[in-house]
Order: sequence, then C-alpha cells, then structure tokens
Amino acid sequence: MAARRIVKVQSTVAEGRLEVLQVYKLLQCVREGNTAHIEKMLRLGVPRLVDLTEPREGLGAMHLAVTANNMDMARFLLSAKANPNIQDKRGRTPVILATQLGHDTMVALLAKNHADMNLADKDGKGVLFYCLYPTTRHAHCLQVALNSKANVNSVCRSGKPVFVLACERARDCEDMCMSILEGGANPDSADETSGRTALMEAARAGSVQLVRAILQRGANPNTLDKKRFHAAHFAAKGGFFEVIQVLSAYSADLGVMATDGNTPLHFAAAGGFAECCRFLAQRGCNPKLKNVEGLVPRQIAKDKGQKAAMKELKKAERQHAKFSKPEAVNPNALWAIRLHDWSCEHEATLRSAFEMAEESDGPLVTVSTDTFVSVLKEHRAPLDDENLERVVKDHDNRREGVINVSDFFKGLKYLQKAFVISSYGPKKKKAGKGGKGKKKGKYVAPMPIYTLPSDHMARRPDGGPPLLMIERYQQFTDMKRFHRDRPPRHPVEDDSAWYIKELEKAYININQCTMIEDLESLSLAFSQGHPVDVQDRFYKTPLMTACTFGNYTEAKLLIELGADVNACDQFNWTPLHHACHAGQLDIIDLLVQSGAMVDAVAVNGGTPLMRAIESCRLSCVDYLIKAGANIQAANKAGQTCLDVAKLYGDPRIIELIMTKFDSLPKMKENKKGKGGEAPPKSKPAAPMTEKVGRICRNSASPSLNTLAKRAALRENIIFVNSQMPSGPANKFGISFVPRTVWGKELLTTQRQIERKMDRRKHLSYEAEFEDFMVSLSKSIMQKSLEMT
Repeated sequence: MAARRIVKVQSTVAEGRLEVLQVYKLLQCVREGNTAHIEKMLRLGVPRLVDLTEPREGLGAMHLAVTANNMDMARFLLSAKANPNIQDKRGRTPVILATQLGHDTMVALLAKNHADMNLADKDGKGVLFYCLYPTTRHAHCLQVALNSKANVNSVCRSGKPVFVLACERARDCEDMCMSILEGGANPDSADETSGRTALMEAARAGSVQLVRAILQRGANPNTLDKKRFHAAHFAAKGGFFEVIQVLSAYSADLGVMATDGNTPLHFAAAGGFAECCRFLAQRGCNPKLKNVEGLVPRQIAKDKGQKAAMKELKKAERQHAKFSKPEAVNPNALWAIRLHDWSCEHEATLRSAFEMAEESDGPLVTVSTDTFVSVLKEHRAPLDDENLERVVKDHDNRREGVINVSDFFKGLKYLQKAFVISSYGPKKKKAGKGGKGKKKGKYVAPMPIYTLPSDHMARRPDGGPPLLMIERYQQFTDMKRFHRDRPPRHPVEDDSAWYIKELEKAYININQCTMIEDLESLSLAFSQGHPVDVQDRFYKTPLMTACTFGNYTEAKLLIELGADVNACDQFNWTPLHHACHAGQLDIIDLLVQSGAMVDAVAVNGGTPLMRAIESCRLSCVDYLIKAGANIQAANKAGQTCLDVAKLYGDPRIIELIMTKFDSLPKMKENKKGKGGEAPPKSKPAAPMTEKVGRICRNSASPSLNTLAKRAALRENIIFVNSQMPSGPANKFGISFVPRTVWGKELLTTQRQIERKMDRRKHLSYEAEFEDFMVSLSKSIMQKSLEMT
C-alpha cells in the first residue's frame, strides 16, 4: 500500500507592520512587472523579503508570478534566490498552482530550478493530483512532473491514491493513466474508503487499453471492494464487452455475487447488453441466481423491456438446466473456455514464441507437439497437465506429432462454435437463392440537377474569396461611447479607430446575407462595386433569395441597383416564380412593375401563375390574372392552371379561374373538309435535360474560341508588360472615411422594431416568425405538451 505523505507547510508569514507593508508593496510591484523597484526593495528592504508571504492567504511573490504565468518575472525572482517551494496557507506551492492552471512552461521552469514535486498541500495532494485534466497543457505538466521524480504512489488525506483518481477520469485522461502506470504506479492501488481498485475504475470507464495494461503488470483481477463489487460488475454495467473479454482472459471470476445479490449478469440484463449477457452466461455466471429482491437476470431484462437480452438469458437458463443434471456432460468446459480466451488475448505473443522455438523466419502454419506444450507451459497457460494432454489430442488425432497453430487459436477443435470469440460481433448477411445476392441497380435521379462548376465560379481579381462571399459589415466603434441608439453628432467625432484594434475581415454568403436582412453588409458590398447578379452554385441570385423569403426592402434595393428581374436559376425559375411560390404580393407587384415576364416558363413548363396557385394565395392569383397572365398555359405534364388549382383544392382559386375561363372568347373549331387544311401541328418541346443543359452552357461557360483568344492574350508580351507596375505606387489617401456608417444603413433599435412591424403587416398573420406563433399552432403545441 502506498504510504500517505505527512504534510509540512513551508512558509514565512510576514510579521510586524514593516514586514507586512513591504510584502504588500512587493506584491504590487510583481503585478505591475516593475523589476527595477523590486530589485531596490530586495536590496534595501527586510531580510529575505522575496520569500515572505502576506498574512491573509499566505501568498508570496512567486505565487503571484506563477498565477499570472509571467515567465520574465518568475525568472527574475528565481535569479534573486527566491524559494520555489514556498507554500501558502493552504499548503500550495508555486508548482502546484502552475500545474492546476495548466501553465506547462512555468512548471518546466520551476522543475529546472529544483522545485520539489513531492510537496503536498493541506489535503495531501501533490502535483500529480492537479495534472489530471483533459488538456494538452496538463499532459505536458504531468510529463515534467514524472521526469522530476514525482511520487506516482502518493495518497491524499482521504485515502485515495493518485493512480486510482487518474483511472476514475480514464475516459478523458487515458494517456495520463498509462504514463503514471509506466512510471511505476502500483497496479493494485485501492481507495482506502471504498476499497475500489484502479482496475475497477478503469473497467467502469470502459478503457480496454488501460485494463489490459494494469492486468499485464500483475494486478489481481478478482479483488473485491467493500460492497463485494468486482471489476466485471462495473464493466457489465456499462456494457463494455471488450473489457469483460480481457478480464476473462486473465482468469477473472465473472460469477461473483455482490452484497446486494447482483452478479455481473444482473447489470448486463438491466442495461440490455445482449452480447455481454451471452458471454457472461457462457463464462460461468449462473443465470438462475436471484438478488436480494428475488429477481433473476431474465426478470430484470423483462421489467426493463430489453427483448434481445431476455432472449439470450432464456437460452442461458435452458443450457444451465440441461448441464446441471448429474449425468450431463458439458462439451464446453470452463477451463477450455478460459484457455480459448487466454490464447486469443495473447495470440501475437504466442505466435512469436512458436516462431522462435521452431527457428522460423516467417509465420508458421504448424508446430511440433513438444514445442506447443513447452510454449504453453512457459507462458503459464491457465490449464493443468491433464487438460493440456486433451488439447494436444484434439489437435493431433492422427498422432503425427504436428499441431496447426491457426486451428488452436480458432478454438473449434475443443469448443463448440457458439462459444468461441469469433462467434461474437456482426454477422454476415446470407446470400439469396442460388448463392447469388440480389444486385442493386444504380440510383438514377428523376431529373438531373445542374450546378455551376467550381472552375466557372466568379472570383476576385486579387485572388480573394469568390464573389459570392461579401465582406460582412462590423460596427467598428467604442461601444462605451457610441452605439446604434446613441450615435455621434457628426461622423468625425467617432475617433475609435485610433485606439481600438482593427477587426479582422469576415465574409458571408451574399444570399445568406439577403436572407437574414443584413442591409448594412449589402450596402457595404455594393458601395465597393460588387456585382448585384452574382450566382451561387445553383444559379440563384440575391434577388431570388429576397423574393423567396419575402424581404421587400432588400428586393427593392437590388432592383434599384439594376438586378436582372428575369434571371433564371438551374430550374429556369425567375424571381417572379420564387415570389409567387412564397405568396409575396408586394414583391410580385414590384417585379411586374420592373419588367418581369408574367408568363416565364420553367423547366417543367410551370408559369408564375401556377406557382401562385400552389401557394393558395388568392390575392396573388388575382393580381397575375389582371396583369395578363395566361390561364390556358399547360406544363410538361399537360396540366393547365385549372388542373393545378383542383389538385391543391382551394375553392376560392378554383372559382376565380373558372370564372376567367368562362369569360374568354370561345375559339371556332377548325374541321378538315374540302379545301380545308389541318391545323398546324405544334412543335414538340425540347427535352428537359437538353434545355437545362443549354441554359447552363449559355450562362456559365464561354465559347472555345473565346477561351483560346484569352489564352493567347495571356502569353502576349504587350499584355504582360501592361500588367507590370509603372509610375508611383498607390498614394495614401488622407481623406476622412468613417469606419462605422452612422446613417440610414445602421438602423436604431426603434427602427428595427418598426421594420419588424412593417414585415408583419405585409405578410399578414398567416405567417409565423421565431418569436410569434399563430393561434392554431399555439393550440396544437399546447395540446401536444399536455399529452406528453
């Protein structure tokens, strides 16, 4: 058992008024970094002033320098013969404080100056206790402490060893646990209060690597804590199958019962871990044992609704009842199962031993029986001589004196298939009839989706981000002086740029900027000459995004800046299609007044009127009809506007369209008679794929002749000469340009509220916002919450 360290606090607290005043003055100079004044105080002040501590918390100059991670000050104090092992009133040394805060470079400096890594605070915790945090810096601190001979078997005053504490945090600090174990930690370390060992904590964390390392260093796998819990209990409770497998390979007793009557099988059943239940039942855990509540594992699985675990436990109960009879012979003896688990765990070591014994340069297929027996005995296989002879006999039926190594590791010569390790894990799917699986056909998209190629994406001439990304407007001002609701009286008054660190440029997608109504960023981009009709990879422009989300202000701004109201995306939708599909009447009116085509045809033949019918907005449909939209148009599926209206079932729109149909003049029927001619056949529409491809080619890629001319131009000496800088460089402008736009673009809080109210007004109360829900949705939400 690790010896508990006696805590001795080394500190010199200032006494008397003179010492106290000089200590506080010294601490003030340390905070300010005034080395000249500190040197003067150390020369003229009280003796050993650098090691004195203030009377309240016992902090000294080294404590403050370490806490602030001031490397220069720490070096200065150490050069002035400061004691690196001084302790405060809680017993903390500078190296403990540095380790707790993760100041790895400071810990290395203190270790170089012979700081004692084994001093403990009043809780008995040394440096290693404060290294156990899941950060890279704390890992560096741990390595420095281990290199400085820190005691890896130290125990705090509560009786918990540092290695047990590390294993408790193994999920986040597994590498640290391995470092402490490799540094010489006792693998059988246990908490004196609860009796839990490091192996139990590692099993509870599910760390297979750590459990294996602890067992390889000789830990007892069958140690019990004060409640008679075994490491297998904790592994089964978490469902860590691989941990249970490693414990079984080191001859752990998996059927041990705790004080509450629970076995590992009870915990695995409660968690629904079917594989763990099967493994534990095969490895000697009795499925018929009852806990103090009178429940067997199967009943626990049934109460928890764990059907898969209950199925495995029923099988285990039948097997147990079958082989519990006096005359029954179990073909899967417990010693044989443990041998198989042990051989699988040490397979790499055993294969190397076989190769060395046979003096082979490569992997072996067979070995002699004498070599096989000697290697197993040398590596202390968990079986006696009698059972070893049985294993040799099972693998050498023909008495040839040779054993197949692969057959031994598979275990099928002396165990049934359901009991070997290879039977666990995902099962392979069986092929269909005739031995051939069903061949899946290649998925074919119903309609190809064309996207803008990355090499045709418009980019900036200076090599910056694509034109699709615009600079995000950031308010560059002193928020303590000015903000949206308290702007300066004149832009010149805002001189924040002189004393505030310049912000890094941030970029945002222009379509996303339009969607979230970031008018400031849009205004900044267009003031810098940014193109207004830039397309994303789906050929959508900012105007289409504004129409989709009903952002009237942004749509109006884009149209005023010259946005194309008849631009097409990859489905040949125009901004009017998007506005009609979203049911935005005011934006529809804005587009039509700006020259948008009312009867623009999409790839599937749909018109804006059909999109408005699909949105079930009567006002939008009525406006388009009055604007001259063709109600007799049909899409590629042969559906007219009336068919679409009947499909969506809005009686108001159906009545409106039927009324319009009835008011149209009836066309005379042209019958083919004498001297008559048949009506001209309509020209078949181009295929959808061909049409979309033609649109994409026309809008995205230039002709081959143009590309050839550009390539030749780049190699022209006149062109290259024109690119060389000539004359003076760009002159530095001295004109005042305010960094924050205090004007119409930067809206005040009151103006933002008014914009929100205006948007609510023109969208009507049928639409929902993040902070507003209509009455029907409120009622549905309330009733659903009541039901749950």
